[in-house]
Amino acid sequence: MNDPNLVNGELNPKDPYEINILEPGAISFSRSQGGVFQGVVEGQVYEELILFRIFPFQYTTEYISVRNSKSEEIGVICDIDQLDEESRVEVDTELRLRYFLPVVTRIDSIKQKADMWIWELQTNLGQTRIVMRNLHEHMQYPSHKRIILTDINGKRCEIRDYLALDVQSRSKLKDVL
Repeated sequence: MNDPNLVNGELNPKDPYEINILEPGAISFSRSQGGVFQGVVEGQVYEELILFRIFPFQYTTEYISVRNSKSEEIGVICDIDQLDEESRVEVDTELRLRYFLPVVTRIDSIKQKADMWIWELQTNLGQTRIVMRNLHEHMQYPSHKRIILTDINGKRCEIRDYLALDVQSRSKLKDVL
């Protein structure tokens, strides 16, 4: 039986639960010719890397988990703004692809039919419909003015600042908040 605390019969000094904070100067990211997100992390070349936001709604550019192709965590980027320009652009692009989240620009209607809430919305990517069983489970408030809406099938969109919406949209939203 393999003991994860032993390496070559010696105690492994690295705690498997320890978080490896990556120094901005020790990492760089790019894309392969085929478009695969790749990079060099602490001198190790990775032909494929995966990124996850540790706090996806609260910190969109901070606390980014960098993982290898087996989804094993290599380390954490504290803030992508500290990366070199090419790396920051590639990380930002990769995160936008992973966390696709249309932005609500207008609320056309919010109706309750039977046990469902139906939201007709305009987003930066066009019209969409969000269907919820109840408001409490499908609305998240990561900050004072920001709301994440999730429908029963997992489709999501965000209201970045409900105070910036037009008067009619704010009125409709106020009725359900």
